[in-house]
Amino acid sequence: MDKAVDKRTEDALFRQIASIIDQARKKVILTVNLAMVYTYYEIGRLIVQHEQQGKRRADYGQKLLQNLSERLTERFGKGFSYPNLKRFRQFYQEYSGKKSIGSKVLSQSEASISSTVLSQSDKQSIASAEIAPSGFTLSWSHYLLLMKIDDLNARSFYEIEAEREQWSLRELRRQVDSSLYERVALSKDKNKVMELSRKGQLVEKPDDILKEPYVLEFLGLKEDSSFSETELESRLIDHLQDFLLELGKGFAFIGRQVRFTFEEEHFFVDLVFYNRLLRCFVLFDLKTGKLKHQDIGQMQMYVHYYDRYIKQDFENQTIGILLCKEKNETIVKITLPENENIYAAEYKLYLPDAALLQSKLAEWIAAEEI
Repeated sequence: MDKAVDKRTEDALFRQIASIIDQARKKVILTVNLAMVYTYYEIGRLIVQHEQQGKRRADYGQKLLQNLSERLTERFGKGFSYPNLKRFRQFYQEYSGKKSIGSKVLSQSEASISSTVLSQSDKQSIASAEIAPSGFTLSWSHYLLLMKIDDLNARSFYEIEAEREQWSLRELRRQVDSSLYERVALSKDKNKVMELSRKGQLVEKPDDILKEPYVLEFLGLKEDSSFSETELESRLIDHLQDFLLELGKGFAFIGRQVRFTFEEEHFFVDLVFYNRLLRCFVLFDLKTGKLKHQDIGQMQMYVHYYDRYIKQDFENQTIGILLCKEKNETIVKITLPENENIYAAEYKLYLPDAALLQSKLAEWIAAEEI
């Protein structure tokens, strides 16, 4: 008995120590990443400041960076190539006008990092230096990707979301490649589109979680191939993490083929999620063909059942989403009553044409202004 008690005590102590070590390592990684970002920002500032001292010729700037690259590489090793120095300069030029980066308030540790980096400049430079923006929260690799986005509204949106949702570089790249900003923007009115670049995506009502279309390129299914609804469902479960990323904020997976029984008859909901931000169940019915009015009626029954028998009093009305390969807007509007929390959305098995979506968004905004 004593040995068992000792083992439990040992396990508890191990978990506590392991947790401390894990947290410390994460802080070290964060500190290193932030130090790199602030360092590169300050290097870019010094380069721009030097270039603007009466010498604006392009050949001068190029020669300056080439000479700097050779000397810095000789002293510090890799990481200071001519292309990298150009990126540092661009980073400063892109972000020097921003009073804050993202929505995070500068923490004590970040302030210390910024101060340390800035103090490495000579006293004369510091006296006239423009203080770096507060709130750098992403890695240098994140900022390199963000600077490739020409649309400043889209860039700001991705920056806010990457920080808020703690996207890895892979996740950020996937969201950019899938044109998340354009797809979200096209589902909103003009005023809400303007808010995306300032506040990111806010989930306050059911249609805030919708996208048009949903992009499921990670399933590895070909657009012209034949597959069943069961196979589509299985692929989504196999790639659940990717699917949750595509669904967006607040989603938690509950189950697949979730059964309920009504009047001795069994029914199965393809996929059931819960959205903690909207505080409601979200039901998905998968269709590999064209949406039919019978499909809408079936989803109505699922949603009504959950509202009457499953949801708690403190929870909001259930949302039903018919995820289909092709939908008919007219049938959806005729079949569904107004203010019903049921939506039809198409999915695509390939990444969308970014240029086409950008053009479509620009046309839509211009039409709204008329």
